[in-house]
Amino acid sequence: MESSGPAPEENKVAVRSSVMESIKGWSLSGVRIDKVELSQKITMPEYLRLAIKDAIASKDVDAGKRHYDFTTAGHDKPPHAAPESPVVVFINSKSGGRYGPELKARLQDLMGEEQVFDLLTVKPHEFVQYGLGCLEKFASLGDSCAKETREKLRIVVAGGDGTVGWVLGCLGELHKAGRDPVPPTAIVPLGTGNDLSRSFGWGGSFPFNWKAAIKKTLDKAIRAPTSRLDSWSLLISMPAGADLKAPYSLKKAEEGVLDQDLKVEGPLPEKVSCYQGVFYNYFSIGMDARVAYGFHHLRNQKPYLAQGPISNKIIYSGYSCKQGWFFTPCIADPGLRGLNNILRLHVKRLDNTEWEPITIPSSVRSIVALNLHSYASGRNPWGNLKQDYLQKKGFVEAKADDGVLEVFGFKHGWHASFVMADLISAKHIAQATAIRFELRGGTWKEAYMQMDGEPWKQPMNNELSTFVDITRVPFQSVMINGD
Repeated sequence: MESSGPAPEENKVAVRSSVMESIKGWSLSGVRIDKVELSQKITMPEYLRLAIKDAIASKDVDAGKRHYDFTTAGHDKPPHAAPESPVVVFINSKSGGRYGPELKARLQDLMGEEQVFDLLTVKPHEFVQYGLGCLEKFASLGDSCAKETREKLRIVVAGGDGTVGWVLGCLGELHKAGRDPVPPTAIVPLGTGNDLSRSFGWGGSFPFNWKAAIKKTLDKAIRAPTSRLDSWSLLISMPAGADLKAPYSLKKAEEGVLDQDLKVEGPLPEKVSCYQGVFYNYFSIGMDARVAYGFHHLRNQKPYLAQGPISNKIIYSGYSCKQGWFFTPCIADPGLRGLNNILRLHVKRLDNTEWEPITIPSSVRSIVALNLHSYASGRNPWGNLKQDYLQKKGFVEAKADDGVLEVFGFKHGWHASFVMADLISAKHIAQATAIRFELRGGTWKEAYMQMDGEPWKQPMNNELSTFVDITRVPFQSVMINGD
């Protein structure tokens, strides 16, 4: 048990019930938000809404030009002023249980249906490429309304962490293409864990009084200050020929180049397959990912079991026991033994460009690289550490924009349970600005990994290594603070 646990004054359960979070985050009485006034602030002129809709539908930024031509007829430029605080909403209507479609209709009523995009039909990259491209096209023609709308635009994402990460990743492409500014993002939590939402003050659950609360959410989204969020690039290099059923968050990539500053022991494969993705909250290897993989597989086979966050968590807990996280002896299955049997870990520490080997404790069966304070529905397994312990270990205070990942381990289900209850801290391993995991199978045929809640089964080779490299993405996402 770690002696570095949370400071006494902060040693309290970090996670409140969904009811309490709803009351705190959404139901406090305050200034009444007038619907008409709010709509005027956030709704774009009709010609822009229709032009964006046509551009996305046709996948052509020029497809909406007719709306520009019509509104400028008899004028030098469109006779419209930009809204005070234009907003676009992305909603995963499958999230939030039965409330998803109702929430979508409520949002459309507040700002016009063309500014509310259902991710089942319009993907965020399509909006970035064609929708924003249409505004930029009009701006280049001298349309000051389109130019100001583009510059003032704010995004609201109604969904879980995976949905938020998807949208943030697509918005980040704007910076790569030199199409700044990147719109800041607010969140309506519709997922199960909602750790990104918790981290930026938007709450951990969908409010019970959501019909009234959504106006307050939009009002807060247009006037609240912003902060920054790190994101992390993950590159898997594995021997070619193995069958990897990659999750949505991983894409096939061109062959990457391993960091030459770190010498690789043993032979390298002649041909490799590479997969790349980005995460905002965490990446993990081991038993926690194995349980998540089993749970997702079960939910896909029997979708009627997934009726909402509470039922999901109950099923997840039961599945943890079944998978050996708690009760199965480690000797019964090689896949349940300590990760040090298959894994080597190297990190680059803050203010140090040299790779450093890190010993993995033999008791650790799950390793997590965490970016946020919030993990697994609001827990903080890294803990609120005392200053003298930070200095002793050479750690710094953990933040979401510090360019550092917290690397820690879980020994087994009971250890993880005590950590999640905030009774102890996880097994602290390192803080890192870059990470390399090297895996080689031995008696293991595969390992389990997950990234921001998306798990997969990673095949391993007995003789050739698989490498997982994690590096910080140079661009930081812009988040709207809900606190």
